[in-house]
Amino acid sequence: MTKEISRRNFIKIGGAAALGMTVLSGCTWNLQRTARMEMYVQAPEYTLPGEDFWFATTCRMCPAGCGAVVRVSNGRARKIEGNPDHPVSRGGLCARGQAGLQLLYHPDRLGQILVRTGERGQGQWGATDWEQILGRLAEIIQDADPTRVAILAGKLPQQQAELVTRLADGLGAPAPIFYDTQASLDGRRVLASATQALFDEATLPVFDLGQAEVVFGFGADFLETWLSPVAYGKRYGDLRGRSLGRGVFVAFHPRLSMTAANADQWVPVPPGTEGLVALALGKILVDQGWADPEAGAELAPFYAGVDVAAIAQQSGMDAGDLARFARLFAEAHRAVAIPGGLLTGHTNGLDAAQAVLALNYLVHPSGEQGGLFLSPAPPSRDLRLAPTSSLADVQQLVARMAGGEVDVLLVLDANPVYELPAALGFAQALEKVANVVVSATLPTETTALADIVLPVHTYLESWGYELVQPGGEPLVVSAQQPVVQPLYDTRDLGDVLLALADRLGGKVARRLPWPNMVTFIQTRLTSLQLMEGNFQAGDPDTFWATWLQHGGWWSQETAWRRPQLASELSVPSAAAPSYAGDSTEYPFHLLPVPSVALGDGRHAGLPWLQETPDPMTTASWDTWIEVNPQTARSLGIQTNDIVTVVSPQGSIQAVVYEYPGIRPDVVAVPIGQGHQALGRWAQDRGANVLAILAPAVETRTGQWAWASTRVQIAKTDQRRPLPLLENNVGMDRARELGHTPG
Repeated sequence: MTKEISRRNFIKIGGAAALGMTVLSGCTWNLQRTARMEMYVQAPEYTLPGEDFWFATTCRMCPAGCGAVVRVSNGRARKIEGNPDHPVSRGGLCARGQAGLQLLYHPDRLGQILVRTGERGQGQWGATDWEQILGRLAEIIQDADPTRVAILAGKLPQQQAELVTRLADGLGAPAPIFYDTQASLDGRRVLASATQALFDEATLPVFDLGQAEVVFGFGADFLETWLSPVAYGKRYGDLRGRSLGRGVFVAFHPRLSMTAANADQWVPVPPGTEGLVALALGKILVDQGWADPEAGAELAPFYAGVDVAAIAQQSGMDAGDLARFARLFAEAHRAVAIPGGLLTGHTNGLDAAQAVLALNYLVHPSGEQGGLFLSPAPPSRDLRLAPTSSLADVQQLVARMAGGEVDVLLVLDANPVYELPAALGFAQALEKVANVVVSATLPTETTALADIVLPVHTYLESWGYELVQPGGEPLVVSAQQPVVQPLYDTRDLGDVLLALADRLGGKVARRLPWPNMVTFIQTRLTSLQLMEGNFQAGDPDTFWATWLQHGGWWSQETAWRRPQLASELSVPSAAAPSYAGDSTEYPFHLLPVPSVALGDGRHAGLPWLQETPDPMTTASWDTWIEVNPQTARSLGIQTNDIVTVVSPQGSIQAVVYEYPGIRPDVVAVPIGQGHQALGRWAQDRGANVLAILAPAVETRTGQWAWASTRVQIAKTDQRRPLPLLENNVGMDRARELGHTPG
């Protein structure tokens, strides 16, 4: 982008586009005034055919909220890049962000409303229009007891989440469940609970990698999928790119992930012991007097019963190495310890996260650069974040459904039939629900079992905003705007909810009084107009146009907050995690790996991402199982063999990939394949590892302990070449010699 237009011209062009959209609420439909978006297929007088325009917006391909700019030519979105001015992405964008165009133009997108005409799940559908379906939905909801109406939503954009909450409140229905598998893989609920326990604030921690000298990562894949990988990748670049000292990074992780491969030292600890290692390091810091004196005294109860020798044995580490790492951490001028998503995926996840966060406070209680901070507080009540629900909340919903206590179920931008472990029984419980309404962009395993399917816009056709957490150092409210006219007969989910509320009337209409999404979003932004930020505007219309032009509003000062230790501390336990499956019958820890390209599986329908090679194995288009070569020899298997992976909850088949960067007692399977829907490029490809996981939870938070399943491996007589970008000659030769490097 910078080679073709300067930043100043980019801002000017973005401003022109934004000013055009102040009166063009183009992707809404239930307006009180006539408005539309004039597409550049019919070019305005001041443009030339083929001239490019760049629209600033927010990427929605994962929950990170990165700033993006989209090149639009003749009414078509052509390319997506990172917004160079956005504090979160700083011009960067990951592969998933780049692939947003394929979601917009996917040939299998839901382009019209579907109404079931045959038996549920048989794929027999009729069509109708929006006026009729809204009337039908209003009748279904009005005829139901409000307490028997349930809403299950994914991690919706912030503006939609608020409307969903208001709808449930207006109906008198139970609070909506906002459950998202990616949020579970990130450990968002556990991290917020850990900061609540330690610092008396239920918010996400943020880590200043760029200013640190020493970084310890405990199951933290922050360069891949965890929380905000583009932002953390930029900070990691700052860490490594300093002219004086490149920083030291140590990764405690059972598998050599892409993040661990970037470390100065990889320590392959057993799964679930990462938090125990952090406790041992803290114990050494306190006992040796290497911690900050005041912080060490405050946190002394944390370490009263910690046995360093026992933890060394559990983790397979030498006590001398633990002392060496503790000293390295203590002697650094700025040190930071990161509790990653893998650490939170065990039954001891909350204790483990507390132990890692406490390490930061022990050596860095002052909250200076290069340490742990808390995410910025919302600037007003209008910009509060939606809660993150737990698997325990979903289990309660499934129990209600199975017991015949739910008559109407709204599933909004979620695919629970695919994402949830099969042992939870969601698909079976769905049979007891009389009316199932699902909103989606692509056909999913859940839409296949619905009665009504509502086709919704992609994020490139919608308005929105996002209070980004965790994000850049400033307080960031990112802007989202439509960059093209809707391609099909789809609607923004928020507009659907507003129109439905208007038809329902009464308290629901009073709780959702706005005529359209543009008006609603503008009311949410009013508090920002009085605050100092990256621009100043004297009136609401100018603020709106400039907010869209820049891609958001952000404060000029650092909004990260110094943590304050809670007055009453809950002491973390040093207990090891529990696992589903006896170690004798199921000898291997199963490590489900969130995919850099496919995430939690929602993007498996996009061929660009299917084709993207895994950064460590270079595999694509299939499901494989990473097995240590030593383990492979003991089982009599080798690369390209097909094996059956059996857990107490079920089984899948996968192609063997011999991988020296994994512990011999651990096997890893990437998440994302095994769809029965989601379009032609995802359907009937590979296997869904989520289906065979145990529905175990961390008891205090209800977080899914998704890394708590053990498996056995059964050899089959089948083989299938795994699509690889790499040449495997070196590994084959090493196997012949009986020696594997590493």
